[in-house]
Amino acid sequence: MTTTKIMLDEGELPRRWYNLMADLPAPPPPVLHPGTLEPVGPQDLAPLFPMALIEQEVTQERYVDIPDEVLEVYRLWRPSPLYRAHRLEKALGTPARIFYKYEGVSPAGSHKPNTAVPQAYYNAAAGVRRLTTETGAGQWGTALAFAGAQFGLDVEIWQVRASYDQKPYRKMMIETFGGTIHPSPSDRTEAGRRVLAADPDSPGSLGIAISEAVEVAAGRADTNYALGSVLNHVLLHQTIIGEEALLQLAKAGLTPDLIVGCTGGGSNFAGLAFPFLREKLAGTMAPVVRAVEPAACPSLTKGVYAYDFGDTAGMTPLMKMHTLGHDFIPDPIHAGGLRYHGMAPLISHVYELGLIEAVAKTQQECFEAGVRFARTEGIIPAPEPTHALAACIEEALRCKETGEPKVILTALCGHGHLDLPAYGRFLAGEMQDRELSAEALAAATATLPRVPA
Repeated sequence: MTTTKIMLDEGELPRRWYNLMADLPAPPPPVLHPGTLEPVGPQDLAPLFPMALIEQEVTQERYVDIPDEVLEVYRLWRPSPLYRAHRLEKALGTPARIFYKYEGVSPAGSHKPNTAVPQAYYNAAAGVRRLTTETGAGQWGTALAFAGAQFGLDVEIWQVRASYDQKPYRKMMIETFGGTIHPSPSDRTEAGRRVLAADPDSPGSLGIAISEAVEVAAGRADTNYALGSVLNHVLLHQTIIGEEALLQLAKAGLTPDLIVGCTGGGSNFAGLAFPFLREKLAGTMAPVVRAVEPAACPSLTKGVYAYDFGDTAGMTPLMKMHTLGHDFIPDPIHAGGLRYHGMAPLISHVYELGLIEAVAKTQQECFEAGVRFARTEGIIPAPEPTHALAACIEEALRCKETGEPKVILTALCGHGHLDLPAYGRFLAGEMQDRELSAEALAAATATLPRVPA
């Protein structure tokens, strides 16, 4: 019998998250206070985050224990299955062996609850009663609304207008879980009103939505802010993906030659790749690790490595990252979860160290891969992981030419059941490719903050 799914029992669920910073050959640059340009301290982050998450943000410990209360919720869908893509391999005629870690089995349909649940838990334990956040495609907002319901928290969400209009069922799902949602930019915040005054038809961006959520959280003592990607503690929580995948591939007696993940802010990519990077740094395996981003928002492949704000209004600390500029408004591509102007500082640092590589893909190529995957493997992927699938197919076809039986591992970070209008546009031939021009990049990065070297 040919094995399709490699499963773990609930008793094999990892009980620790992995912190890559403990094993890096050089530490990443510090996060800076925008007023003093000095490294931020716990007191600077306390208005937005509970102390437990602040400690996780800066810890140098290799592992962080997962609380029992979080594990209890994780067990609703974890451990998640690792699939062998036999049918896709056969259709491609490749000797490559393709595996995908499927995170679409979570209540929100994506990897996002891996961090939403612990963030809600730590905030509730600290006495916080309300959380605000942003969301792009809606996966993160859905996950936080679900997590808030588990721990008795009210959740208020600002969704990027382009995605809010494209994906109406996300709003319904968020409200079913008990969350409140607004399109961003909105007239509910000063940050939103400023954007609307300049452009009443703004499609919005994650940077703008972050500004709105942070503004509301900072103005209320009972409210904290939760972020779905970029920050170290978010990437930490997501490493449950890679830790499980390591155990599952070990059951098959395999190690990956190539690890591929889509990247917007970077949480899904880090979640899969960081535990394997630990093994690579230790010399136990040597996979190529490849990040795949949209050509319309290519922060790694075209962005500047510089200090920048995480939001459009400049309310966040300054982070050294690959950025397209905090004023950058990405084209309204359907992969809304990848429309962020900056890459996670830790991933940016790892990229600078040469531990990973990056490529950019257009919408057409990605949706072609998504349809091909759906017609062979039976899962309609979210637009975001179609970027990774396009790179997997590209590599598998290369193996067809060379005869190499490479082991390729990717994270199918969510299903596309609420993204069917995007597939409808693709199938109707109405989808346009959008690539960032040199002129647009120069204009967007012209306003980067001036930080001494």
